[in-house]
Amino acid sequence: MRLALSVVLAALIANPALAAGARQTGTVIMPTDPKQRELQEDWGFADAVIAGDTVYLSGVVVGVGPKETDLTAGFTRAFERMGDTLKRAGVTWDDVVDMTSYHTDLTTQLPAMTAVKKKYLASPPPAWTAIGISRLVPDRGIAEIKLVAKLPAKK
Repeated sequence: MRLALSVVLAALIANPALAAGARQTGTVIMPTDPKQRELQEDWGFADAVIAGDTVYLSGVVVGVGPKETDLTAGFTRAFERMGDTLKRAGVTWDDVVDMTSYHTDLTTQLPAMTAVKKKYLASPPPAWTAIGISRLVPDRGIAEIKLVAKLPAKK
């Protein structure tokens, strides 16, 4: 036990960034829209965090407008927003390695999401987990999508 503690302390002394944590030493990507930025600062989250060579995007809520009957429009808006965040983080859709989506109704939402997703994510596809849930915050959301991407290797 004493040896293990000594090794950990030596590693922390040799590399202070380890003590601070990846998020504290990473790059935080906040929204460019002042209203959205204020909301995220109040709730305590960022559009994305770059830690090492990995970009973690917060979930983007898919909403359907009052007069919309086709779910495709809501998913398209969400994918456009995620694409903007990916770009600001220095990556593209080709760099996405993992996607997690949360759905209030998997059966009706997956066809629309899959159709939109295919316009942004070319083959080979990333890993994807789709999860059914009872509700989202805010209540007007029907789905939420989060992504993980890898920064391209430096030349």
